[in-house]
Amino acid sequence: MTTPFDQEPQRRPGLFARLRSSFLTGIVVIAPVGLTIWLLWSVMGWVDSVVLPLVPSTILPEKYIGINLRGIGLIIFLLFTIVIGWIAKGILGRSLISFAESLVQRMPVVRSIYSGIKQISETVFAQSERSFEKACIIQYPRPGIWAIGFVSTTAKGEVYAHTETSGKLMSIFIPTTPNPTSGFLLFLPEEDVIELEMSVEDAAKLVISAGLVYPNSKDPSQPAEIAAD
Repeated sequence: MTTPFDQEPQRRPGLFARLRSSFLTGIVVIAPVGLTIWLLWSVMGWVDSVVLPLVPSTILPEKYIGINLRGIGLIIFLLFTIVIGWIAKGILGRSLISFAESLVQRMPVVRSIYSGIKQISETVFAQSERSFEKACIIQYPRPGIWAIGFVSTTAKGEVYAHTETSGKLMSIFIPTTPNPTSGFLLFLPEEDVIELEMSVEDAAKLVISAGLVYPNSKDPSQPAEIAAD
């Protein structure tokens, strides 16, 4: 006879349930690694298909070892890019680039395409010395609602001159979720910007994960100081 206080013995999961759990765990482990390898392999193959037809066959290792090594085109492309960059930094390279750009500026359609691609390239690849300074939170889009942002620079020039603020004016980039490469550029007084201790990378993870990954707190419902106790 059982009483209401007696606990029913817990049933062990069946064989199918254990196999299903192991399968899902395996998928979680294999999927990131497999997709990363597949993506890198596909990119190397695409670069090889573009670069190798432009390279003389006499210098390709395939002629000597009889094996088509994937990634040779990528290596050649990287070496070629490094050499071009080294030349472009010199006086002769800058002169050639200026002459070529002056010719491009005389072509109506080509000029627009070249200018757009150049601006995108400079924005994406030429930012090694410039990056977001700090992560922050601001009240956006209205008071009482908080948003993660990144401190870009201090506003200067005409933008600062036309604002009615006596202190610093901060340039804040507000990223969107889950794609942080798009967002909004806001100019806020320094006193309205609260800088965070977390790094820019950790703040980006918080945005990309839609608030599921907190870098300094295991429990997102509590502040970091409380969760640490």
